[in-house]
Amino acid sequence: MDKYPDQKRAVQYLYPPVDPFDQRMVDVGQGHRIYVEQCGNPDGVPVIVLHGGPGGGCSPAMRRYFDPRVYRVVLFDQRGCGRSRPHASVEDNTTWHLVADIEVIRRQLGIDSWMVFGGSWGATLALVYAQTHPERVRHLILRGVFLMTQSELDWFYGGGAGKFWPETWSNFASLVPPNERDDLIRAYNKRLFSGDLAEEIKFGRAWSAWENALASIHSNGSTGDSPGEYARAFARLENHYFINGGFLEFDGQILANMGRISHIPGIIVQGRYDMICPPTSAWKLSELWPMSELKMVRGAGHALSEPGISAELVRAMDRIADRLRK
Repeated sequence: MDKYPDQKRAVQYLYPPVDPFDQRMVDVGQGHRIYVEQCGNPDGVPVIVLHGGPGGGCSPAMRRYFDPRVYRVVLFDQRGCGRSRPHASVEDNTTWHLVADIEVIRRQLGIDSWMVFGGSWGATLALVYAQTHPERVRHLILRGVFLMTQSELDWFYGGGAGKFWPETWSNFASLVPPNERDDLIRAYNKRLFSGDLAEEIKFGRAWSAWENALASIHSNGSTGDSPGEYARAFARLENHYFINGGFLEFDGQILANMGRISHIPGIIVQGRYDMICPPTSAWKLSELWPMSELKMVRGAGHALSEPGISAELVRAMDRIADRLRK
């Protein structure tokens, strides 16, 4: 019998919360110290979880997608966010620093190779890491694919998604003068890095509210204010990465380099009605990745917590676990 007969009840199939068996602060250089935790089976199959954003941080809920009897789950807060320090810092904070940090964690934990699980920006980072260190990746499990391309940024910050959410878009865009609204990433950058803490928090909350409002398919377009410290860090880090094109060498780099990881098995879980990361990116990725399996989830948007998304991710990790047991 199918373990997941009703995606609306998927939350009951998440694994019970487990406490970490290891928590540490890791010095990765350039003045950055990152928070790292491990949970599950210390002798299990290692999997590293890459959170979204950039700037989202990891949470206890992210531990619940993995059978703790099977997996050794590694989570960490990327530079500048969560419990990592310095908080909200963009200095020496690029995609390539994060790729190097993942390798520092792997070596420090004595892991030869592992599975990589990431969603949204975490999927971006997972792909870049795998293309840089393909020998270290056993399997990729991706959700809500974001390829860090200009067309994706134009969709979300240039008015594409705003055509579906005009009232929410108006709240986001109207905070800057009309003559700056043709480049909202740059306009917000000026305010998020103004040096005025109150202004940075105000624009950090507005930036975060726009994204949060579109995360779930069940959203009504309004969200409460995020805590100021979190919103400021989240918005500064996202904006810093986006205004710099994710620090990739050229637009479309991830798709161009898929040949490097064509041999690595992968699962892509994508919400059919994802307003933040439209499904076309997941489909393009799967077309260039012969070892991938694309799962389009009907009635789902972007959020990790969407019932259909959760059900497919737990199903994917359980299927892999079943194969490992054989």
